[in-house]
Amino acid sequence: MKKFNLSYYIAQRFGHNDKNSRFTSLIKKISVFSIALGLAVMIIAVSIVTGFQQEIRDKAIGFGSHIQITHFDYNISYEPRPISKNQPFYPDLKEEPGIRHIQIFATKAGIMKAGDEIHGTVLKGVGKDFDWSFFDKMIIEGQPITLEEDNISNEIIISRSVADLLNLSLEDDVILYFIQEPPRMRRLNISGIYETGLPELDEMFIIGDLRHIQRLNDWDEDQIAGFEVLIDDYNELERLGEFVYDEIGFSLISKTIAELYPQIFDWLELLDMNVYVIIFLMVLVAGINMITTLLISVLEKTSLIGVLKALGGNNNLVRRIFLYNAGFMIARGLLIGNIIGLSLCLIQHYTGIITLPQESYYVSKVPINFNLLHILFLNIGTFVICMLMLILPSYIVTKISPVKAITFK
Repeated sequence: MKKFNLSYYIAQRFGHNDKNSRFTSLIKKISVFSIALGLAVMIIAVSIVTGFQQEIRDKAIGFGSHIQITHFDYNISYEPRPISKNQPFYPDLKEEPGIRHIQIFATKAGIMKAGDEIHGTVLKGVGKDFDWSFFDKMIIEGQPITLEEDNISNEIIISRSVADLLNLSLEDDVILYFIQEPPRMRRLNISGIYETGLPELDEMFIIGDLRHIQRLNDWDEDQIAGFEVLIDDYNELERLGEFVYDEIGFSLISKTIAELYPQIFDWLELLDMNVYVIIFLMVLVAGINMITTLLISVLEKTSLIGVLKALGGNNNLVRRIFLYNAGFMIARGLLIGNIIGLSLCLIQHYTGIITLPQESYYVSKVPINFNLLHILFLNIGTFVICMLMLILPSYIVTKISPVKAITFK
């Protein structure tokens, strides 16, 4: 036979009896509302910050992949020493679980000229194996470049910011000058215009045929600047980065995207502190409200406490009654908070009703990232912490004398 839980039963009846006391009922509603509001704010804050981090991170990865493999003396001049694309590690990397794609690339710094306007830029050369999934989403006009087997393509894609700076449009021709000995130039045609919102990268890179860079540098057909490695899960970046580093040998070096653009990724990590502060404050406020509600409930139920003790109820039984009752209120607040928080996040996710100036925030609308684990941890963490904060105040019932409590008014 199932054991009867007297504390749980009495705690359930508390809600019905509190309707006779407007003050207690109001205090409990305020406590439930504070928990609901706190959880809603936490869900929204975590969803926005992780969504923002994911958006910026994906844009940086779209330009530089997750991991780059280059010659050991590669530097930020974008004039690397060539390596052969026929590397012994290539088959093993492709077979490693978690690695989605490997592609070749090369870079070369130059000066773009259109009319009387000039702009320093970096031509990123790509091959037929290039993954266009990122730029397919970022291109706002035109289309990606067409790469043929026999002919070098003169098409390039440039960013919206560069197009506006040089007054360029689709199908316009531009001249790229490369400072070398002897100086060389290329006349190229704009096939597409992209926009990511990251000015640091948008104003720097144009995308074109890798074979232009091979000819400009007098490289052989099998010579490239390096490989770009794309992985399935960003959370595996550190592990796979170490794996790639161990596989490529001593003459080459690999760097993760976080190492290539530390200023971006260090900044994104700093945003986590904002979330921690919000969570701490919201849980603290909810916990203090619950402590206040518990103490008021004990004060109002003093006579009941005296009766229960007079009938043989011990302090633990009485404490559990108030803790159960508090748990009901916390659970009710969490339910309401989930409904409010998730509803607002869903509205923003599907409508993008709240927009942002892209030049300041690098995104055009407030991004939302749904992570069920985050939401689950917020719910469980809020419930557990609030209950732990109530354990010490609940011991006040042990100080109540049955004789004095029964006569208390």
